[in-house]
Amino acid sequence: MRSEEEVTRAIETYSDTVQRLCLIHLKNQADTEDIFQTVFLKYALCSTVFESPEHEKAWLIRVTLNACKDLLKSFFRSRTVPLDSLLEQAAPEAEDHSEVLQAVLTLPEKYRQVIYLHYYEGYTAPEIGNLLHKNVNSVYTLLNRAKKQLKEALGGEALG
Repeated sequence: MRSEEEVTRAIETYSDTVQRLCLIHLKNQADTEDIFQTVFLKYALCSTVFESPEHEKAWLIRVTLNACKDLLKSFFRSRTVPLDSLLEQAAPEAEDHSEVLQAVLTLPEKYRQVIYLHYYEGYTAPEIGNLLHKNVNSVYTLLNRAKKQLKEALGGEALG
């Protein structure tokens, strides 16, 4: 079990990353808050010794993605209608990029994941491959296909 100081530091450092990942996958604030609490509770209770801050961040991302997938596969979730209110609840800085965000949200999940990890979190394709347990060439393919779909959705605007 981790100390209160360790948990507080992790929340301060990684809360934005965990929340953005949840919003991208779950598309609503209520589920995001639930998974956020679950992820940091698991962090507080785990005894894993992290080799570096990158290892810690990768662990939190993996736990977040797994928790999101578990929620999406749950019996309760399969019997309800999702709330598509992400744009209304997104952070204020996202307002300038709402068209791009909307285009990203229309992508299939496998493309949303790689786009988010590459452009928002700054991971390289080999790092994304490790996080998602995919071959690095598959990650490059997913990134290229996602960028092509985004370009078409945005009317030919290039993605940075």
